Amino acid sequence: MPGFCKSATLEEIRKHGHVLTPGRYVGAEAAEDDGEAFADKMRRLSTQWREQQREAARLDSVIAANLKALGYD
Repeated sequence: MPGFCKSATLEEIRKHGHVLTPGRYVGAEAAEDDGEAFADKMRRLSTQWREQQREAARLDSVIAANLKALGYD
């Protein structure tokens, strides 16, 4: 199963110098194509990340104000 497990042959193990690190054998699971162009996806995700950063900063301020109101400044 790509990305999960593999029954490696002794020859494959020899070829890798008897190193048993799973990543040398299992590879990566095939990624699904979501049909969204990379550039479009990066633009969308970058915009979403910036919005989340602004919201995180707002919430940090609210938490700081609440802690200060409780005497924990």
